Amino acid sequence: MSEPYIQLETVDVRLLDGAATIELNRPDTLNAWNAQLGADLLAALRRAAEDAAVRAIVVTGAGRAFSSGADLKDFSGGDTTPDGRPDIYRTLTERYHPIMQAIREVPKPVLAAVNGPAVGIGCSLALCCDLIVATESAYFLLAFVNVGLVPDGGSSLFLPTRVGMARASELSMLGERLPARKALEWGLINRVVADGSLLEETATLAARLAAGPTRSYAGTKRQLNNWLYSRMGEQLDLEAQIQREMAESDDFLEGALAFVERRPARFSGS
Repeated sequence: MSEPYIQLETVDVRLLDGAATIELNRPDTLNAWNAQLGADLLAALRRAAEDAAVRAIVVTGAGRAFSSGADLKDFSGGDTTPDGRPDIYRTLTERYHPIMQAIREVPKPVLAAVNGPAVGIGCSLALCCDLIVATESAYFLLAFVNVGLVPDGGSSLFLPTRVGMARASELSMLGERLPARKALEWGLINRVVADGSLLEETATLAARLAAGPTRSYAGTKRQLNNWLYSRMGEQLDLEAQIQREMAESDDFLEGALAFVERRPARFSGS
């Protein structure tokens, strides 16, 4: 792969054959999202959107994971509500939502290359993209329910538009891993490739997109956005409001503590 043409603290961007590959680069945390990664990813997406030399965008993760989700050590970036709870509403609206909106609005195809676990907000990031290619060993997990939260980052919108109500409810409420091969069968993703060939397969597909009729891609994306995601802003705000309610619950505190202590959570419904 070519040398980075943008290198940020937690994100690298490489440009090859008209395709910009944006790589989440916190491999020691399985690319968990903290405030810095959110800022860097948004900056990289905006730069790629503005650069006429970029005709297609790839989002992937360094190391063994696509993204393990929100970094619980930096859950709200230090922002808290007056009662000392994480200010999840502000985190979502200021850190995550601009990224999801940027991906949907950029007039260029965006491809997610899922090289390992895509969990929580990491799963939402993949689902937001236009096309998803995953390795055989990759899996998708909406783990929010396991810590007493609800899907966010647009996943309550992207998931049912991809797989329908029944499967969206199953993934959201049961919080179980969905292996890549089954995700393909369900229509959640577009392709599954061998673990060792993701880089090559993604580069080939990205180069094809970059060499294609970009105005046509942009027009198609506008059509799909208008039909499927015209109320995206409203849904994102609803997610943030409900997530704020969940973050103030005792179940969330228990879920987070159980996660840290590596034990089953004992939810009380309060």
